[in-house]
Amino acid sequence: MKTPLSPAEVHKQYEEGVTAFIRSVPDATLRLRLTKECDDFFRACALGAWQADGGSITPGYVEYYNALYLRGNPVPSILYWELCTSVANHPGFRVPDFFARMRAVDKVSGTGLSRRFIDLFTLMALLFAAVDGVVSDGEAGWVNRCADALSALCDRDGLAGGKAPLDARDFVTAKPAPARSEPAAGAEEKAGSRETEESQPTLEELMAQLDELCGLDKVKADVKSLVNLVKVRRLREKEGLPVPPLSLHLVFMGNPGTGKTTVARLLAQLYHAIGVLSKGQLVETDRSGLVAGFVGQTALKTQEVIQKALGGVLFIDEAYALTSRTGQNDFGQEAVEVLLKNMEDHRDDLIVIVAGYTDLMGEFIHSNPGLESRFNKYFYFDDYNGEQMLQIFRSMCKKNGYTLDAGAEEYAKDFLNEMYANRDENFGNARDVRNFFERAVARQSDRVAGLENPDKAALMALDAADLRQAAGEEPEPSGAGEQTPADRAEGPED
Repeated sequence: MKTPLSPAEVHKQYEEGVTAFIRSVPDATLRLRLTKECDDFFRACALGAWQADGGSITPGYVEYYNALYLRGNPVPSILYWELCTSVANHPGFRVPDFFARMRAVDKVSGTGLSRRFIDLFTLMALLFAAVDGVVSDGEAGWVNRCADALSALCDRDGLAGGKAPLDARDFVTAKPAPARSEPAAGAEEKAGSRETEESQPTLEELMAQLDELCGLDKVKADVKSLVNLVKVRRLREKEGLPVPPLSLHLVFMGNPGTGKTTVARLLAQLYHAIGVLSKGQLVETDRSGLVAGFVGQTALKTQEVIQKALGGVLFIDEAYALTSRTGQNDFGQEAVEVLLKNMEDHRDDLIVIVAGYTDLMGEFIHSNPGLESRFNKYFYFDDYNGEQMLQIFRSMCKKNGYTLDAGAEEYAKDFLNEMYANRDENFGNARDVRNFFERAVARQSDRVAGLENPDKAALMALDAADLRQAAGEEPEPSGAGEQTPADRAEGPED
């Protein structure tokens, strides 16, 4: 259970979200109508959400309800007994009249207002559901059903787009595990199995996984130093000793395929293991996952991604793309502003890692004073050398059940050393190794398919000819084509 929101926080999030949407509406008549009518609609949505949760209303809900208004509109002053009666007698979700006008505008201008309003509705309804710190199954189901009803009208009218990408069930608050009691006869084995599935890796196990990564010696040392710093800070806090301000947001700088995503995922779990983050999940995104094409929509889109990342790490790949474009209709800066605000609002349960090429990331951080103040730790990911790429290739073979004879081993070593020596700006590090591995497996499959009753050793063997064909040094056998192995290699990610 999360800490319940304050009425002031509810009002602020409501006003910011609804106002941003209204400002994006190009039709002046519809803008005015929304300003006058949306408060009544959203207050009715709050009643519906609370009814879906069983209608257990406390006096605190009165303040939440009375906080739902836009500047210039009348401020509600409902009383406790009136609110309880309104929740109990709520007739169910009613599509607002202005939604028909919105769809009519979309038919003429193709602005996509209706679909974006469904996103806004989903976010606001989740806000109302979460005022007590919990989003229940009943509340999430109600939000999804209402969003589906609005989407069905858009579908009926032939409006572009589809179902809103935000699923309210993703925000259902996990129930605490019940207190353990002595298992009934025969149940102990099943219970042990469930515990194993749900158990989280320990700090020691995660550090071992870090040590097992190929190369990245400087990054590993930086991660260990950062974990030690956080552990000592928490010990000092327990003893009542002062601790200096500390930002845990990070900049990962380096070329593609150098393990940035893998390290980010481990860091998320490490922070969870030492109690910094409540969940420890990694949410990956990039510019396309944050930026939309209309004013106000970017803020909603970015907010959705951030909501999914709360309690864990938000990893933004090629983050420099948010500020590298210029022009009146580029909304990357809007995404940055929303990101900075949430980094401040959720500084105790959200860590952001931005990643990309070294030079471009430096320009990104210096493009905004807020970014400079929040991102002051840099991890540099060096390119893998030939020997390290050979180690990665061997690991891919082992994990996927392939063997290398002496000739294949020697060829792989020479090929990967040459790849490293001739690298350019398109060098993909572990990605290039993975592509080479997958091409070799495809060539081996073509060869083995022509054998009569191949044994296990033949099914596993990669020979030098397979690798030469994968490298393009030998003509492919007739009928060969690009294939992808059923089991993708588990090498380091970007």
